[in-house]
Amino acid sequence: MNWWPDAVIYQAYPRSFMDYNGDGIGDLRGIESRLDHIAELGAAALWMSPIHPSPLADFGYDVADYQAVDPAYGSLEDFDRLVAAAHARGLRVLMDLVPCHTSIEHPWFTEHPEYYLWADGRGDGPPNNWIATFGGPAWTRDERSGRWYLHSFYPEQPDLDWRNPAVVAAMQEVLRFWLDRGVDGFRLDALDRLLKDAQLRDDPPASAPFGLPLPAQYAQLEHLHSTNAADIPDAIAALRRAAGDALLVGEIYLPAAQVAPYVADLDAAFAFELFHSDWNAKSLRAAIEACSAVGDQNGAAKAAWVFSNHDFSRLPNRFGPENVRAAALLLLTLPGLAFIYQGDEIGQVDGPGSQRPYDRAGRDPFRHPMQWEPEPARAGFTTGDPWLAPVDAAERSVAVQRGDPRSVLSLYRELIALRPQLTGALRMLEAAEGVVAYARGNHVVAINASAQSRPLPAAGGQTVLETAPGATHGGRLRAHAGAICRTTEPIVTSAAGSGRLGHGGR
Repeated sequence: MNWWPDAVIYQAYPRSFMDYNGDGIGDLRGIESRLDHIAELGAAALWMSPIHPSPLADFGYDVADYQAVDPAYGSLEDFDRLVAAAHARGLRVLMDLVPCHTSIEHPWFTEHPEYYLWADGRGDGPPNNWIATFGGPAWTRDERSGRWYLHSFYPEQPDLDWRNPAVVAAMQEVLRFWLDRGVDGFRLDALDRLLKDAQLRDDPPASAPFGLPLPAQYAQLEHLHSTNAADIPDAIAALRRAAGDALLVGEIYLPAAQVAPYVADLDAAFAFELFHSDWNAKSLRAAIEACSAVGDQNGAAKAAWVFSNHDFSRLPNRFGPENVRAAALLLLTLPGLAFIYQGDEIGQVDGPGSQRPYDRAGRDPFRHPMQWEPEPARAGFTTGDPWLAPVDAAERSVAVQRGDPRSVLSLYRELIALRPQLTGALRMLEAAEGVVAYARGNHVVAINASAQSRPLPAAGGQTVLETAPGATHGGRLRAHAGAICRTTEPIVTSAAGSGRLGHGGR
């Protein structure tokens, strides 16, 4: 039986998680030294953002060697130690695989130019009108050959040609290399960019909203030909053949309705519509329903739920600090994989970034170091000068919250411990305005996304967990609060999939 159907996976951003050698940059030995925190939280696995050698044009997502560890993080021997230590604690290890593109400094770019996507220009310009994600043309002219190479992201990240069998074989070998070292699965980066229109046709102007946030210039086009090619599932199937039964989670930046073709050979796909939802009951419910519908041909649900990662503003900044606890309850009671980004479990917020930005796309504020101790300058992250300063370690840290039963950290632990009791499929329930409610077996989950007290949907049910003491009172749910109730009453489910409790729940 697979280990992951309802697993909680913890994302560590290696540069910011824990520094072992005192150089101010997190490393593999640092992650190893903090594995007990992840295990005590109740997570089933650790996912690490890329640790490969990289010139850092896109901070690790420009890979210069898929089968090595960047010296800033340690060595392959350090990696092996980390995997062994994780497994000894019952934790699985996931790698971040970047199959769409490499660094321009990867040896393949000069030794195997046929591995990449090239085209002749139109006149003095690029082959078509495609736009790179971060702006500007998606093509750059190579001065040596005079031809143009494609890059879905930065010019330093040339796209691989997945219609070349040699590329498929090379990437399959990358998976086998890490699986042989004990890796338990992979997060697959940017799968919707893996293949493009073979005819390289122009993208038309955007005629309707995409459905997920896009950079302004990129949003000007409808990416009909530059992404989401019909044969991407063939490439994913090739990755599955190499991965065997290891966990594969896809980053597919598309509205949920377009994700279905991808998941036949994936175990899960990130639920970006919920990630980017506004914090109100109507939007949250619509996003949950849309993402829950993503499944394979056998009807197996494939949503992987997440509220923070290294690319977007942190949960408290997007949803408001008053909703941090309710968001945790929502995330950790939905069926399927749940991902926690380092610091979510203490309510960590965005920082100011750096006066001289490291990340060209402006994502430094989401990547400040993990706050282990209430020491403002270093936060227990390093004994040296941290590459980015802690944000508010005196107010938020693991050390302080660990012993506080009312802390955000304690709530995360309680929610993860309760997850095995939440069985069965998701059934959305009728609820008062401003409340999102659903059933899991004989448990009812209610989240009040409004600023006013609202009736609980489970009249007479026994409250088994609250986001804070007193969140439920007199059959009502306080503002910005959530609760899990156990009921012995029948839950009537309508044909449309929504339901109500025997006593109505309004």
